[in-house]
Amino acid sequence: MSQRNQHSASEHSSEDHARHDNSASNESPSGLLSPTQADSGIHGHDENQDHSSHADHNSHQGHGDHVARFRKLFWIMLVIAIPVVGFSSIFASTLGYSLGDTGVAGWISPTLGTVMYIFGGAPFLTGALDELRSKRPGMMLLIGLAITVAFLASWGASLGLLDRALDFWWELALLVVIMLLGHWIEMSSLAQTTSALDSLAALLPDEAERVVGEQTEIVSPSALVLGDVVVVRPGGSVPADGKILEGSASMDEALITGESRPVSRGQGDQVIAGTVATDSGLRVEITAVGDGTALAGIRKLVAEAQSSSSRAQRIADRAAGWLFWFALTAAVLTAIAWTVLGMPDAAVVRTITVLVIACPHALGLAIPLVVSIST
Repeated sequence: MSQRNQHSASEHSSEDHARHDNSASNESPSGLLSPTQADSGIHGHDENQDHSSHADHNSHQGHGDHVARFRKLFWIMLVIAIPVVGFSSIFASTLGYSLGDTGVAGWISPTLGTVMYIFGGAPFLTGALDELRSKRPGMMLLIGLAITVAFLASWGASLGLLDRALDFWWELALLVVIMLLGHWIEMSSLAQTTSALDSLAALLPDEAERVVGEQTEIVSPSALVLGDVVVVRPGGSVPADGKILEGSASMDEALITGESRPVSRGQGDQVIAGTVATDSGLRVEITAVGDGTALAGIRKLVAEAQSSSSRAQRIADRAAGWLFWFALTAAVLTAIAWTVLGMPDAAVVRTITVLVIACPHALGLAIPLVVSIST
């Protein structure tokens, strides 16, 4: 039976993962996985469900791939960012050290900064394009705007086309590193929550052995109704909440209650769907099915936690969208004001500065931390 369970879990996980990916395109303009995308696989069993919410191992593996990607990208960009910041002329003058007269040193920040923009900034630039296509500016567009303006202005300063005050290589490096850290934290929390859902969904068996007269028949757990009597074989899982009619066994309830040791259950005791009779067989009368089981209640709580983090992300995206328009408006007003005052060079410097500093470093870390704590 364990082989059948694994086979069925794999099939259902593929369906859930497909629904998960479809939801991703609607809920997360950044191209990242949103916590609400697991909602389709967390409801309890009923007559119209046949284990569609079973173990989503492929989805969990997908989350793990994203976590590994952002973790690797973060550490690579962090290492590259050190010389980018260290050899930035603005940063050096701020801290009061000299870069010397070596010509090579002056090209370290532009060269490595370009690498950071292309590779480290790729997730944000892709997300920014998605938000532009959907005409829904959010965090990705704000980040993409800041790093693109910083990149172009810094090259202009390095080539002597713009004021040296626009050498923002250090700001570009810090932006990319901080935002990658935030997304790594966010994806890690989503992967952990998905793993918890996978573990819960995998607890239920794919088949139940229902007693009919003197015989037994194999049915789906979703076909069970209140009052049915089922046989739980040694090593088998309880298909739904119920009361023991015959037998006694040591029940493994670790994934439900957290109890690490098997708990002895006998005639008249309640047993929970998903728990395992480790040493003896039982006859159990079903007392709760579908959404009425304890396991379904736990899934609902996890789903609510994921939904709350999704609401936080939506609020953050709306705030970032307003900040995007505010930054553009402020930049235009800055350019007009300094041009009217007869200082066009100052207008360019200050307009670019406004666009670069508009990217909210703190918000880029705060929201992933909120998501991590809430899930």
